[in-house]
Amino acid sequence: MGSLQHIKRKIASVKSTQKITKAMKMVAAAKLKRAQDRIIAARPYARKMSDVLGRLSADVRRDIHPLLVKRECKKIEVMVVTADRGLCGGFNANILRKASEFISDKEGAYEISLTLVGRKSKDFFEKRGRQIRQAWTNIFDRLSYQYATDMGNDLIKGYTSGAFDELYIVCSEFKSALQQRIVIEKLLPIEAVEVPETPAPVDYIYEPSKERTFEMLLPKYIEVQIFKVLLESVASELGARMTAMDAASRNASEMISKLTLAYNKTRQASITTELMDIVGGTEALSKQR
Repeated sequence: MGSLQHIKRKIASVKSTQKITKAMKMVAAAKLKRAQDRIIAARPYARKMSDVLGRLSADVRRDIHPLLVKRECKKIEVMVVTADRGLCGGFNANILRKASEFISDKEGAYEISLTLVGRKSKDFFEKRGRQIRQAWTNIFDRLSYQYATDMGNDLIKGYTSGAFDELYIVCSEFKSALQQRIVIEKLLPIEAVEVPETPAPVDYIYEPSKERTFEMLLPKYIEVQIFKVLLESVASELGARMTAMDAASRNASEMISKLTLAYNKTRQASITTELMDIVGGTEALSKQR
């Protein structure tokens, strides 16, 4: 058992850490509400846009727009979205593990390149010598739609130029503050949605032309889907951080209780020892007299 001074210093240190974890939990909780509202508002639009374009692409020739063209797949781009910072439980580690497994499964048959969002993913794959085509860091504190536009333009340029033949996104999907789900979504080429047969098939009239319609909608579709992914990641990160800091604060409370008990026991043992020394000294003096 340590000295009284040593235990006292440990108690002070844990209390100081607990103040930080409580503050981080409060900040994450305050930011989470806004992030949750943004992703709830964005989901229906992104889902409907995906559904509409999927249905339209089932009724047109896939060679009318480069983003609809399916090529023989030789090169795959994997977009991995993590946070810029840690202290959010297993949020980053779970995404990176899933991405690594996916890359390992595809690596033998395809050439793999990476688009990385978040400093944690960039640092992780740089250390492992992976081929990084593009990286985006420090964007989540002031996340705006412009980042999704820039990323979308970069990915569209990469796909149309033949830098890769398929694009997959590995990211976290927000469920609640206590639950996030790691998903892998194929973004390019855009897949057609099977439309159920109806007695009277729907014949779409395109105004302007089909080519012009897809030329306007498809880049916007990519941007919207990427923005949704970024919003999902922000909400998931804040939820994971709030949960992790809450657990850390509770653990700190338990540690403080145990250290306080150890401090009291050590202090009691020290006082008992001192009393016994005094009694022993008194008895020795009495015998000498």
